[in-house]
Amino acid sequence: MTLDQLRDLIQNDIGKRGLRTDQQHNLVNACPGDFAAVCHSLADHPAPGLAIVTGFFIPTATPPAGETDGPLGTLFLACALVPLGIPVVLVTDDFCVRALEAGLAECGIRNQVPLVTLPTPAEAKDMSDADYWRYFDERKGIKALTHLLAIERVGPSHSNDRCHTMRGRDITDLMSPAHRLFLPSPPWRGAGGEGAGLTTIGIGDGGNEIGMGKIPWDVIERNIPNGRLVACRIATQHLIVCGVSNWGAYALAAGVAHLRGKALDRSLFDAVREREILQVMVEQGPLVDGVTGKSSATVDGLTWEEYAEVLTKILVLRPPDAIRALNEEAI
Repeated sequence: MTLDQLRDLIQNDIGKRGLRTDQQHNLVNACPGDFAAVCHSLADHPAPGLAIVTGFFIPTATPPAGETDGPLGTLFLACALVPLGIPVVLVTDDFCVRALEAGLAECGIRNQVPLVTLPTPAEAKDMSDADYWRYFDERKGIKALTHLLAIERVGPSHSNDRCHTMRGRDITDLMSPAHRLFLPSPPWRGAGGEGAGLTTIGIGDGGNEIGMGKIPWDVIERNIPNGRLVACRIATQHLIVCGVSNWGAYALAAGVAHLRGKALDRSLFDAVREREILQVMVEQGPLVDGVTGKSSATVDGLTWEEYAEVLTKILVLRPPDAIRALNEEAI
């Protein structure tokens, strides 16, 4: 297995978002080395600590709720990285807390993974950027934070500094402004200050997510329908562009384990089990499919077979020694 193989696997534009509309200048080839850089950054760090921000509100769904893309990948990362000795804290809005709590409980790691609820939009309006960071920092529950990752988390646009769904609906006032945690040069992230030295990472599939500001606005505008309106202006140091954001989490976990020479639990790549976990999160969250708006154990309007094929393929890419180790552990 190579990191480039993992990256290429997850960059299939299965939802036809327009990631490669322009064959020369597009979202897929904008940051070709970032996936490997993220894997190395986490795997090679002597004492990493990761905060994962997720949750994308779908106001037109029945019922209005967070979407399944993002929380499921977030949970996967926690299940994969904590056994590797990488502390993880999950960060989200109140509309997504119950789903993540249910997922953590279903996976048996609720007591190992802190879960932070972000300030409500109303509370955040009265906070400075420093106050917003401090709110998170006081609740994060892990001693040392080295990496901050946003997965399928909307951020403000270049066009009007507002947050939009892919269809262009403004949801700025319905979600906590988590992009404040990712600002490039806030005073509290100066040398020796709060948040100093953090590595920031974005995972997204549509151009409107935190991290996509690393890609020039005109590239997103040229490739993505509504890109002129929705393109996020918030950049991260590293950006993973993928066909489904959850896929980016799957590949990242596999890449970190590969670099550390460790074998992930084979059950993580069991598509049946993954859907069972998602069903629990959908029912107890609730969560909804972000494309269909339905309360179903699906992601981005795909059939489960289409979606889960990536899990099987990642397992096939694993080196033989890792697979043998997993089999030996099961005996």
